[in-house]
Amino acid sequence: MEQHTLSVLVENSAGVLSQVTRLFSRKGYNIESLAVGVTDDPQVSRITIMVRGTEATIRQVANQLSKLLPVISVRKLEPEKSLTRELVLIKVRAEASPERDSIIQIANIFRANIIDVSKTSLTIEITGDEDKTLALLNLLREYGILEMARTGMVALERGQYTINDDNKEKGEYDYGKNVL
Repeated sequence: MEQHTLSVLVENSAGVLSQVTRLFSRKGYNIESLAVGVTDDPQVSRITIMVRGTEATIRQVANQLSKLLPVISVRKLEPEKSLTRELVLIKVRAEASPERDSIIQIANIFRANIIDVSKTSLTIEITGDEDKTLALLNLLREYGILEMARTGMVALERGQYTINDDNKEKGEYDYGKNVL
């Protein structure tokens, strides 16, 4: 089962996220990552959903999503034609100076930021794709991760195309209400 990314534009109103997630729950699909935020239009929110499944399963879910009244558009994003990023905050044990120095060097290599310092810990902020964030987490585990918070992936298509475009290349997936 492959991981797929769905980008969903919805009306920005109460209960919409609940409707979307309930659809996945009813069908028995596990959402691996979920991020929601208002777009440049305050009336519209973008939901980025990462889910594992077959191509047929994802097509079925996308079609069912598009039938929900508050859903404006649903698009499956292809990995090679989209950008994905996640924000991760990591609190790491750092009680001694040599540990602290090593953690700071590791953070610098990953272009992460130290956003909080205490006598016993450092808090690191990193933004990047899944491979980058997992690589940093794996290196920091040996120091002791005290706490972590992740936003979930957000994604946009590369280049000039947007979720509302009608000028998609033939063969690209376009589910939902703004179908080719």
